[in-house]
Amino acid sequence: MATTSLPQQRSPRQHRYQDGDVVIGVDTHKDIHVVAVLDTTGALLATSSFATTLAGCEDLLEWVRGHGNLGVAGVEGTGSWGAGLVRILRREDIAVIEVNRPDRSMRRRRGKTDTVDAEAAARAVLSGQATVTPKSHDGMVEVMRLYKLAKDSAVKARTQAINQLKGVLINGDSVLREELAGKTTHAQVMHCLTLSYDGLDPVRAAAHRTLRTLAERIRHLSTEVRELEKLLTAAVAETAPRLLDLFGVGHDSAATLLIAAGDNPDRLTSEAAFAALCGVNPVERSSGKTQRRRLNRGGNRQANAALFRIALTRLRADPRTHAYVQRRTTEGRTKREILRCLKRYIAREIFKIVDETVSPTTT
Repeated sequence: MATTSLPQQRSPRQHRYQDGDVVIGVDTHKDIHVVAVLDTTGALLATSSFATTLAGCEDLLEWVRGHGNLGVAGVEGTGSWGAGLVRILRREDIAVIEVNRPDRSMRRRRGKTDTVDAEAAARAVLSGQATVTPKSHDGMVEVMRLYKLAKDSAVKARTQAINQLKGVLINGDSVLREELAGKTTHAQVMHCLTLSYDGLDPVRAAAHRTLRTLAERIRHLSTEVRELEKLLTAAVAETAPRLLDLFGVGHDSAATLLIAAGDNPDRLTSEAAFAALCGVNPVERSSGKTQRRRLNRGGNRQANAALFRIALTRLRADPRTHAYVQRRTTEGRTKREILRCLKRYIAREIFKIVDETVSPTTT
């Protein structure tokens, strides 16, 4: 895939500070960004706040550079309020690290203000506690994310409309209910599109009009879902066609896993990091004479669900998976443990393709 992207930023893990370097922490908000500047010894040099506009972000950079050479920036909310600032920092070839909010113990000791949070973000970067490179949001994976967001909301709205239509049928006209009983949802919707409400008593007219309105909404949303699915499939095929060749991987699951990795999967140090991101890495659950592992209940749950769907498809129809399950069952593994192992192996298989296919390119 050939895409135009921003210059690849230096890896924060490999950053070496020099004399005169400073580190900043940014607590991001809708209207203002609060910034704290630290030198490389950890001394707090200054704090200030700036508007979240383009001019405000440029003023922020100019102000920081008045205190020294900006080496690394720790930013909270890189996927929301801080996304615009991250793009500007990356254009300036400044290493950006995603910082989580301070832990509760620190907040209990020091209180909660925007300045305290910004300083804590800078100290997390300087100490090496925060090391995660944020997603770049500048390529085809971001395109997929937007299409999938619209598609998922359309599917949710369509499901709600279908449930409402069925509810009106159950409580409405007995003749109509009996006429549509046993028919498929599609047949019920198509019939409701033809309903007339002229000349009926007020209650029946309202019911027929409501059913027709809901049916028209369902038809419109179905058309919208199909169009977005086509766009999503085309984006996946353009970005990582090899993913669609894997057994059990459809366009929706492929898009979900690509979105989890982001446009810059090089930020993930290994396939084990990708497995942890998807919540399929084994977590130790051992004590005393018991030695075992359990499922990880953290990570990206959408990606975890996509791996689960792939695993179920392979359990039903993949001969290799059947042989694997039989072998591990003979070894005494439970079904839950076997499924956990399957999801871990699938994550490894997918990451190899993602890492080779989706990578930032400079122009």
